[in-house]
Amino acid sequence: MSEQLALAGVFNIMATPFTPDGEVDAAGIRQLVEFQLKAGAHGLTILGIMGEAHKLRDAERALVIDAVMETVAGRVPVVVTVSHYATDVSVGWARDAAKAGAAAVMAAPPNRLQNPAAIFEHYRRLAGECGLPVVVQDEPVHTGVVMPVDLLVRLADEIDGCRYIKLEEAPTPRKVGQILAQVQRPVGVFGGLGGVQFYYELCRGAVGTMTGFAFTEVLVEVYRRFRAGDREGARAVFYRYLPIIAYEGQPGVGLAIRKELLFRRGAIPHPAVRLPAMTVDPGTRAELDEVLRDVGLADAGVPLAVQAG
Repeated sequence: MSEQLALAGVFNIMATPFTPDGEVDAAGIRQLVEFQLKAGAHGLTILGIMGEAHKLRDAERALVIDAVMETVAGRVPVVVTVSHYATDVSVGWARDAAKAGAAAVMAAPPNRLQNPAAIFEHYRRLAGECGLPVVVQDEPVHTGVVMPVDLLVRLADEIDGCRYIKLEEAPTPRKVGQILAQVQRPVGVFGGLGGVQFYYELCRGAVGTMTGFAFTEVLVEVYRRFRAGDREGARAVFYRYLPIIAYEGQPGVGLAIRKELLFRRGAIPHPAVRLPAMTVDPGTRAELDEVLRDVGLADAGVPLAVQAG
């Protein structure tokens, strides 16, 4: 793999731990980083949508970045999300990320922006001024922006810094294949959506996934087997744990479930989600218990012995 496309594998989109009274928990951040590295994450992506970045003040963003970068200490690449309505703000955040030692930045288009020329200019300026590779985040559910294949191909082919794309418009496997069939130069395409299509994304040519799924080591094992040429084994692992991948990935309550799982696994000190947000009610907790029992994860610690079949 060339230096330009150095990012690959399972990048955990980190949750942001909060204390019970709603403050950013710096010690919890460090605890979660160590947990993810023990689980085998090939990299970390911070301040994403599921990291509740839209609920953080600027000083809290800086606290998250500092705590993560200090704890990682160069062991894996870190991607910092810099999505914002304003191009200048995204550029400023990206420059801050570069100074902190980030390997790349990720940015979705400004919310509700429907003008392809304006989207292109946003990414052209971001990539040209921040000094880091850019992961273009195709995320229509939260942004309200649908980026068709031809626009994503143009971004990758015409903007030197846009070397990666993260897809979250379903069906992701199909879009992975369409992009890779049309681009004229190397681009690393990551899947997402909680990992629910990860095996199929790999089959279509994805270089990995960026997701916050609470059992990182499951996705790492799928990736390891697939890259070793063991598609059958990768598929078996994926199918075995798909019920919990799907259950965690529910719209609306998915983040609360994820934080509940991370709390149970000892990854974070408290499962608090910043309001406004859905929380885990007794019925959801009972369903979660049932799914975990069925897939053999009721008492899963780290590292988890991932099994196939």
